[in-house]
Amino acid sequence: MKYLVLVFLGLVGLSHAADRPNILWVTSEDNSPYLGCYGDKLAVTPHLDKLASEGLRYRHAYSNAPVCSTARTTLITGMYPTSLGVQNHRSSVAIPADFKLYPQYLREAGYYCTNNSKTDYNVAGAGNKIWDDSSKKAHYKNRKPGQPFFAIFNFTSSHESQVAPKPGKTEFRIDPKEMQLPPYHPDTMTIRKDWANYYDQITVMDQQVGDVLDELEQAGLAEDTIVFYYGDHGGALPRGKRNIHDSGTRVPFIVRIPKKWQHLAPAQPGEWVNDLVSFVDFPATVFSLCQVPIPSQFRGMPFLGEKKTVRDHVFLYRGRMDERYDTVRAVCDGEFRYVRNFSPHRPCGQHYTYPFDVQPSMGSWYEEFAAGRCNDVQSAYWLPKASEELYEPESDPFEIHNLASDAEQKARLEKMREVLHQDMLSTRDTAFIPEGMYEKLAGEKTLYEFAQSAAYPLERLMDIAEAASSRNPSHVPSYMGALTDKDPLIRYWATTGCLILKDKAAEAKEALKPLLQDESLDVRVVAAEALSYLGEKDAALTTVTEVIRTGNTYESLAALNTLEYLWRAGHITLKQAQEAVQGLTLKEPNNRIPKYLLSLSEK
Repeated sequence: MKYLVLVFLGLVGLSHAADRPNILWVTSEDNSPYLGCYGDKLAVTPHLDKLASEGLRYRHAYSNAPVCSTARTTLITGMYPTSLGVQNHRSSVAIPADFKLYPQYLREAGYYCTNNSKTDYNVAGAGNKIWDDSSKKAHYKNRKPGQPFFAIFNFTSSHESQVAPKPGKTEFRIDPKEMQLPPYHPDTMTIRKDWANYYDQITVMDQQVGDVLDELEQAGLAEDTIVFYYGDHGGALPRGKRNIHDSGTRVPFIVRIPKKWQHLAPAQPGEWVNDLVSFVDFPATVFSLCQVPIPSQFRGMPFLGEKKTVRDHVFLYRGRMDERYDTVRAVCDGEFRYVRNFSPHRPCGQHYTYPFDVQPSMGSWYEEFAAGRCNDVQSAYWLPKASEELYEPESDPFEIHNLASDAEQKARLEKMREVLHQDMLSTRDTAFIPEGMYEKLAGEKTLYEFAQSAAYPLERLMDIAEAASSRNPSHVPSYMGALTDKDPLIRYWATTGCLILKDKAAEAKEALKPLLQDESLDVRVVAAEALSYLGEKDAALTTVTEVIRTGNTYESLAALNTLEYLWRAGHITLKQAQEAVQGLTLKEPNNRIPKYLLSLSEK
């Protein structure tokens, strides 16, 4: 019976192709709205400027996450990855079998779906098989006669790997000496050259987009196709990608809707749209445009078509990126951005091996900081974060003035704090589950099913995690009571609260010691780092070294991160850190930290 229904849907799709638009998504990687049509006077982007004149420019469009795999996972699932446990970069986590990915629904409805060509999803088993074709040759031209299509073309010319000038390049469209640097970057010629080269790459990307649009026109399909152009997350240079600020999450987004479908548009061609939109909304919007039922698990709101809905804020998130852990959540209402740092003891600028390898500007910035040549704004990236951040991007476009302690913003801060709290509760956010515990807690179920169940004490966890991230020593007695809780997640966050306070949690020292033998290796690692600030440096090193060598992939990775921070805090020597990782055979991303530590020498 199910087979007959699918055949019927396919026949209906073919017979009514003319009644439904084709959808073309053109994606560029790692770029904020650095386009002429967005008012950037340094940009040369004639093809996208033309597209904007024919379409709609969204002023407040956001990638829910500031890194590629999580951004794509948001898109492909139509859900918040934080509900599914797939928010960590380059992970592979199972989701419920009945949660199909959006190309599967579109194909069942008769659409020919192609992806050219990046997949990069954090969902186990997702990849090429969900598409009619996903490859560097994938193209809508290979569909059946009269069949509507959904097609993606993805360009990497603006990716962070392309920021650095190629060897021998000496000529730039913009003289590096004339570049306008953001206030958070120190003024070095290396950083200036990376910015100048990046703008050259944006122009290369613009030409590639133009070629795709020209091909659509020449095929006679432009009047039957709704075009989306967007960046997959914020800009490629340091403090863009991986950061939850505007520079990491706000993207250029242009939609061109042909005349025959103009009744589905919220404005006239060439106009701005001030509606808030985010990636979780994109699949639901496509389904609205294509007359496909929106699955019940989708969390997005359609912003085009007959089912158009206007949202009042967007929900943003980040977890592990590359080899570094940092749990951050945020909401943005178009006027203000509120950020909650659940790992305020870690800086934004951790040593991510990949950008340090491919972007000279990252290393140049850190060298300036280490040499004491950065001002307070430039130094902030490399220092522990505030527990809460509040910004007004219109008056502070670089988000360098944190208003969280401004008495005049107290009511707004409390309101946005509550909005974020409710978003995390309603979506059953898995933020509070260490990656190393996933399989042990979920068992035979998916992590989503575990997080939706009563076995996940989310309200208690949020209370203790919010207290922990506040850096308030008055919470230490409550942590001490929670250190013996039967739930490893409660113990983990109580221990984290002690770690964040460092020596201010001295009264918890004796209560922390037994956790060096906790049944959860993730708890052991946090307890070890917390105790290293309370005089137990040798015990901390012993515990962390043991977890590095005996834990699962993510327990080991957490321990490797802690090993580096023990060294950075001066609790162990570089030689001790190097001995702890000597001889290890690890795969990415775990091998990056040992390579980094072993490459250093005592100064």
